[in-house]
This record gives sequence, structure tokens and C-alpha cells, in this order.
Amino acid sequence: MSAAQIPAGLRELLLGYTVEVLRRRPSDLVEFAVQHFTEILEGQRNDQKNKQISKQKQTGVTFQKKSSEPNKDDEEEEEEETIKTISSKYSRRVSVCSEPYNPDDDEDDDAEPRVVHPKTDEQRRRLQDACRDILLFKTLEQEQFSQVLDAMFEVLVKPQEHIIDQGDDGDNFYVVQMGVYDILVQKDGLSVCVGKYDNKGSFGELALMYNTPRAATIIAAQEGALWALDRATFHRLIVKNNAKKRKMYEAFIECVPLLKSLEPTERMKIVDVLGVRVFKDGDCIITQGEEADCFYIVESGEVKIMIKSRMEDDTEVEVACCSRGQYFGELALVTNKPRAASVYAVGQTKCLVIDVQAFERLLGPCMDIMKRNISHYEDQRVALFGFSIDLRD
Repeated sequence: MSAAQIPAGLRELLLGYTVEVLRRRPSDLVEFAVQHFTEILEGQRNDQKNKQISKQKQTGVTFQKKSSEPNKDDEEEEEEETIKTISSKYSRRVSVCSEPYNPDDDEDDDAEPRVVHPKTDEQRRRLQDACRDILLFKTLEQEQFSQVLDAMFEVLVKPQEHIIDQGDDGDNFYVVQMGVYDILVQKDGLSVCVGKYDNKGSFGELALMYNTPRAATIIAAQEGALWALDRATFHRLIVKNNAKKRKMYEAFIECVPLLKSLEPTERMKIVDVLGVRVFKDGDCIITQGEEADCFYIVESGEVKIMIKSRMEDDTEVEVACCSRGQYFGELALVTNKPRAASVYAVGQTKCLVIDVQAFERLLGPCMDIMKRNISHYEDQRVALFGFSIDLRD
């Protein structure tokens, strides 16, 4: 039985609508959706009247000419120009969402000069601390993350300084190191504060990822410090690498037996939250008795699973090994108990990691399979040590 396929263009349509909601903050989401999609439909119908316009022109960045001089062509061409204006206003929003940096484009991209803003050891330490919990960076491998840190530059701000303004083009992505920053959105002609960044967080990625105007204004409430990454480098190091990762891991996830029962949309959500960790031979990945914080899938290499015969005894016995496509670390997350075994890397090993919050949110459909494995683990313990422990809740 073939898996359900996502209709072509659905993701772009929904992303375009989401971007517009974030920009305009409508009070009635349903009414706004009707207006948004109706105008897109009208634009598409009008575009069909002119078969000479290619799809790329339809969806690309188009500069519209505004002239006070009458056009010498007939009224039909003048009407067509009006149609283009309406169409580009909506088609571009949707198409931009399908333009995340394609890893197949710019094949010689790696030959570009590496952007480096020199930093003192103290500055780099502060930058690393500020970037530690930034979601966009969690999917980067160590070398890619190091390049991002090299390319970022420090921005010192004063009270009431505008960092970005709603409606402007995006220039930089910002990470907060220090300070409080108000988030303001224009609503019914008034500037409304909808939130703040308090000495942590990041902002500015939306306009860079989707080529849309800034969705909000960010103003410093006090003196502060930010770290910025320019648009071109953000595309090359963040968007491109994330696009590559998505393409590679979508194919990999489809081959993981545990995840085959998921719908394609569910597997794509998992790809979005995957982190990557690389371990050297002998590295301890999980320690028996510790609290659980994530779930692992082996991408390459191998791991061995070891259990202590008695908690007071340091002797460990190997009970299983996992290789590419196999997973471990789920038991403690399913039972909400400490880790029941230790896990060590055998040779150079790369693992995909899903944190506990994403595990609980996205892997619900796989829970029955993982719970059935508990009986297998208990049987292994009895066969090895002659006793069992309650692994269930």
C-alpha cells in the first residue's frame, strides 16, 4: 500500500499564508484566509490569460514599473499590467516560501571566501554562550557551527534604538547576548507591543528565509549587545545546510523501521527537529541511572549497550548493539524512569538526536512499538542476570 503523498504546492501555500498572518496579525484568521486565497486564485486565473509568462516570472522577484505616461499599447495590455500587480503581490509570497536555499544550486558555493570577523577569546566565549540554545544552529555540525561563529559580528545598541523595522527588507539575523528588546507590530494604525526578548533568544530569520519584509519592529529597551549574521552568509551557512540536511534525512528516515508507520507529514516534522551528534570510539553516549533527555537513531557507525549486573557493582555486560537505522534511548522516555543501560560508541559514530519534548510530541504513533520492546528488554535481563526489574511505569 503506497504512502499518502502531499499534494504539490500545498506546503508553499500554507507557508505563504503563515508568513502573511505573522506580518499582518489579522483579528479574524478565517476571514483573512478566505481573502488571502481568493486573491491568489484570482491572480492565477488572470495569469492563465497570458501564456507567454513563464512560471519563473510569475513566481520570481519582479520589479514593477510605475509610470505616469499613458501606454501606447491597447487597453488589454494596460489591464494585463494591473493583473500582474495583483498576481505578484500574492504569488511572490507563496513562491518565496518555495525558495529556501537549494543545495543543488550554486555548486561552487564552497569556493566563496569564508567570512571571518576577528574576535578575542572573551568575545568568542560570549558568542558561544549566546548561541548555545539557538534552534537554527542545533542542526549544524561542528565545522558548520564554527563557520557561523566566525562570520558573526558584535552589535552594541543604545536604549530606544531600532534594530529592525516592520516592512523593511531583511539584512541580518540577530542573536541576543544581553539586554531587553521589545517586539512591536502595527495593528489598526497603532504600534502594539506583543512580546519581548529578555537577555536571550534570536530574531530576524523569517525575512531572510522567505524573502519577505520584516514582520515586526524590534526596539532596544536598554543598552544591550547582539551578534549579527549577514543575509548572504545566513543563506549559505544556515539555509543551505538545513536544506541539504532535510533532503538527506528525509530519505534516511523513510528507511528507519520504527518510523515507517508514520505519515509522510509526520516524518517531515521529525526531520525538522533532528539534531546531530558525533562520537569517538569509546565515548559514553548514555550513562545508566541518569535522567533521560533525548532519543537516538544511529546514522553511521555502531554503538554497544551495556548493563551493570547490580547497581553497586561496576561490572558491565554487553547486551546488544545498534547500527545504522537502529535506535536507542527510548526506554527511559517511554517509562519516565532513569536510563536502564549505558551506551558506548564503537568507532566513529554519528547519531541523530530528538530531544524529549519533540519525542513526546511527534512519536506518539510509534509508542506501542516501543512499549512492546520493554518485554524484550526484561527477558534479556533475566537471561543474563537471573533477575528482572520493573521497567514499566
